[in-house]
Amino acid sequence: MEYIALKDVCEIKMGQSPDSSSYNDSEEGIPFFQGNADFGERYPVPRVWCNAPTKIAESGDILISVRAPIGALNYAKEECCIGRGVATLTPNGSKVLSGFVFWLLKSKKEELNSKGTGSTFKAIGRKVLEETMIPNIDKNEQHKCVYVLDKTYSVIQRRKREIQLFDELIKARFVEMFGSINNNIYKYEIKTLQDVCEKIKDGTHQTPIYTEDIENGFKFLSSKDVTTGKIDWSNIKYITAELHEKLYEKIKPRKGDILLAKNGTTGVAAVVEKEEVFDIYVSLALLRPIDINSVYLWAAINSDETKNQFNRSLKGIGVPNLHLGEIKNTKIIVPPIALQNQFADFVHQIDKSKLFAKIYLKNIAILLTICSIMNENTNGKMGRRLYDN
Repeated sequence: MEYIALKDVCEIKMGQSPDSSSYNDSEEGIPFFQGNADFGERYPVPRVWCNAPTKIAESGDILISVRAPIGALNYAKEECCIGRGVATLTPNGSKVLSGFVFWLLKSKKEELNSKGTGSTFKAIGRKVLEETMIPNIDKNEQHKCVYVLDKTYSVIQRRKREIQLFDELIKARFVEMFGSINNNIYKYEIKTLQDVCEKIKDGTHQTPIYTEDIENGFKFLSSKDVTTGKIDWSNIKYITAELHEKLYEKIKPRKGDILLAKNGTTGVAAVVEKEEVFDIYVSLALLRPIDINSVYLWAAINSDETKNQFNRSLKGIGVPNLHLGEIKNTKIIVPPIALQNQFADFVHQIDKSKLFAKIYLKNIAILLTICSIMNENTNGKMGRRLYDN
């Protein structure tokens, strides 16, 4: 397969930050995008405007983040100003399709990141973009590739929305079954977290020295590992056996415990769903339920009402922090255990549906990877078969 440099099919423009006096949030001028933080799923979300832009992207241009994190992509929805963290690509329509460039660059995110330089924040310059190679195939083949990928993207977005709706359904069901503290229509008991937990403790206050020896190390969790309301075991840290022994003497997490983020994504809780040996950092509090269903307690803590209580209790000027005292005094509704169990059964059913949706998404990702490899090795024939089917 022939390849061609990006500079031969696209006009590339690097961003430049305008004078800060031209920034505003009153929508004067045009939207100003500074980097990945402004990007959405497909289009950037305006937060700042600029009335004296220096570098401008036009509607339909491809926007790419060139500073850490490198490689995030969006389309410009309208004329906008671009800062130093963004570059634009304007494909030459007679040579290449915009969608073809967009999807190819998505597949090259890891490659672009590997070429980043800088001690504090990695970044790539114009030369890296200009010399990025893409397949040089005719526009009919490009159309077929873009068609398949756009269709797949639509399916992925629908599945992601389904997963989001499942989470919203759990919250709605909780309010429907139990009401709220301020509107306690069923006259259920109101208790503090301290009343329904035999233990509420946070993890070690000492920043540990991590080990790369995963085989002999022990799992170590912090608030970053519970941001979704589930424990994410995929990117955790490990500590030495010696440190683990010291920490495990003080806190021994077990199945059914609740891990609550004290800072970072503050107030998010996750259930320990399996017997697992691990230790926790100070950014997490461990709550051990007593005479209350763990799944019900998880939902009560993650409710909007409890979130509002946490927000009123946050301490700290820099990184907001929940103190154990505030956590212990946080109030929740406590219905009869039979209703708690009924609600937990409902959550388990929803979790099964979410799991199927996530497996579907994972299978699509695997299929796209296989198709990408086969397409490259078959000179576009795989793309034709996918399109024809």
